[in-house]
Amino acid sequence: MKSLFKSLILLVGLSATTNLTAQVDLSQDKAKWKISVEQGKNCEATIVADIAIEPHWHMNAMVLPKGSFGLATEFKFVPSKDYKLIGAPSEPKPILEHDETADEDLAFHEGRIKLKQKIKILSNKDFTIKGSYFFTTCNDNGCLPPYDGKINLKIKGCEDKTAEMEGTNDNPSQTATIQASNDDNKIDDSNTSAKTDKEDKTLVSDKKESKKQSLWVVFIGAFFSGFIALIMPCVFPMIPMTVSFFTKRSKTRAQGIKNSFLYGGSIILIHVLLGAIVAGTGTADLLNKWSTSAYFNIFFFLMLFVFGLSFLGGFEIQLPAKWVNKADEKADKGGVVGIFFMALVLSLASFSCTGPILGGLLGNLSANGGGTALMVGMFAFGFALALPFMLFAIFPSLLNSMPNSGGWLNVVKVFLGFIEIAFAFKFLGAADTTMQWHLLHREVFVAIWIGIFATLSLYMLGKIRLPHDSPVDKLSVGRAMMATTVIAFTMYLIPGLWGAPLNLVNAYLPPDFYAEVPGGLSNNDSSNTISVTGSTDPKDSTKVSIEVVDGMHKGPQNIMAFKDYDKALAYAKKVNKPLFIDFTGWGCVNCRKMENSVWGQPGIIEHLRNDVVIVSLYVDERTELPKKEQKTIQVNGQDFSVVTVGNKWTAKQIEEYKTSSQPYYILQTPEGKDIPVGSADYQNHGNPAVFKKWLEKGLEMHKK
Repeated sequence: MKSLFKSLILLVGLSATTNLTAQVDLSQDKAKWKISVEQGKNCEATIVADIAIEPHWHMNAMVLPKGSFGLATEFKFVPSKDYKLIGAPSEPKPILEHDETADEDLAFHEGRIKLKQKIKILSNKDFTIKGSYFFTTCNDNGCLPPYDGKINLKIKGCEDKTAEMEGTNDNPSQTATIQASNDDNKIDDSNTSAKTDKEDKTLVSDKKESKKQSLWVVFIGAFFSGFIALIMPCVFPMIPMTVSFFTKRSKTRAQGIKNSFLYGGSIILIHVLLGAIVAGTGTADLLNKWSTSAYFNIFFFLMLFVFGLSFLGGFEIQLPAKWVNKADEKADKGGVVGIFFMALVLSLASFSCTGPILGGLLGNLSANGGGTALMVGMFAFGFALALPFMLFAIFPSLLNSMPNSGGWLNVVKVFLGFIEIAFAFKFLGAADTTMQWHLLHREVFVAIWIGIFATLSLYMLGKIRLPHDSPVDKLSVGRAMMATTVIAFTMYLIPGLWGAPLNLVNAYLPPDFYAEVPGGLSNNDSSNTISVTGSTDPKDSTKVSIEVVDGMHKGPQNIMAFKDYDKALAYAKKVNKPLFIDFTGWGCVNCRKMENSVWGQPGIIEHLRNDVVIVSLYVDERTELPKKEQKTIQVNGQDFSVVTVGNKWTAKQIEEYKTSSQPYYILQTPEGKDIPVGSADYQNHGNPAVFKKWLEKGLEMHKK
């Protein structure tokens, strides 16, 4: 019995020791990176990242869907005269899902994957290629702090390749590998044989089905774009002329219909071929990889802005005249070939009108939908253009019901020009937010839109004339209704300058916290206070005055919060309120779920707004710390570099609370001591009632 008792004591002691020394989960522990170089022919080589992701965990893809607030995986290299990159890094096809709670599209990898980057070796001497990789791992409960790893990889000079390959007949592909670790990656100079493709394949259990953008949505959107292009001044007048040409030229009505269908089919074929060229040359993949880049968004802004100015009549974007002339010569030959070139002439000659619409469609589908969506979209666009030519050939009497060409066609073109310029700023705003330039804050963006749509209102009322406009003696009913709609929309935008949510267009605007002044322009009074409703209940009109001090920003649910712990603690001590610590992340899905579905609930938001001081510590904030604050700590027996602001908050969470998952909430006294109520997280406190009980218990203990 004594022996059994001693064994039990020993078992309990071992369990306690295990709990005390339990390892903190880190991204680099859940996804092991092994980076190698495979040197091939013609002075080319491929840098391969072989990544083994633990079961029940996943890693974000390199290219995330638009609107995703996750952190994309990065695999990049420092430019050098010793080599040049060939294309962009490649990754396997990711798993695509839509998270209903966060209303977010996700793209991630599971199991074992490989990222690859091709390079061209320019040096005949051995050299070291330097780079970095960045990733975060997640499971159903949340995401771990991201990890920044360094790459230092030895590459053999180009002329050494042959000698190396002659050294062994069994494995001509030699690799030098580096193993990912918490400190700098160390080179293993021992050459290892490249694994065969069969060895690289790993089974991933419970693969989640990808949810692609509906091809029907792509078809309808592209068809609508084709319809818009159809009523442009360069295309619309061609419909009756072309249909009349075929019906009068043909000996029988059946032949006229046949020729019109050949003409329409040629239009569709031309656009499908254009889509195939974009997809086949890899342009679609390149646009897809660039779609989350700030520089891609700037390019898209400039393209749409220039196209918009073209629609306003500033200039015309035309293809070279010799292209049109050569196609016109072929069209004179008649027959099927002649009809095809007639369709090509229409496509080339109308480019000044259809080009901006077609260019935007190609870029959007390439960046978001992939090759299949691109082909479907181009088919739909061509089908919309071709349909009237085919229908009017079958029912020529319908031509009499068509509106006559005239000034209204230019009005449509100008209207679209204003819309295109307005939407161009969406891409500039995305680039500004990503790079944190703070040039296009929400108020500035809204003010620009107000200016654009106010000018459009004056144009629709006939108060402004542009280069290709005819004099307006009186407004048509349609134009008057459109003017009224634009005026109403402009008035709707104005309260956005004072912080109104503008829910109708909120998806196109910068985030509400990305503003010049927390709470909007109404918050620039000298008292440094803002007034907010104390409850989410619309019947409760109680207003609460909240002081805005240095370091505060507009956080989730429009609640004022800090991003610096020391400033927040000093303010909590000043106002004698508990400190609510929110360990969070910009790319944390479960953090957004808590903020959207829990923080804003009645009975909770009042406490968060009035009874605590909130500090949100973003563990993935990549702003670099001053050199004097950078340090190295020990985590799981390994070095952990604290270089960025996010590293600083990650280190604080790990050192003080032995965890690294987000969201993670702690309540502290104004003196910085933890209130003994434990922590809260998404897994255990995702229910508003449970979170409210935890929060109120902590507030009650603080009062005592």
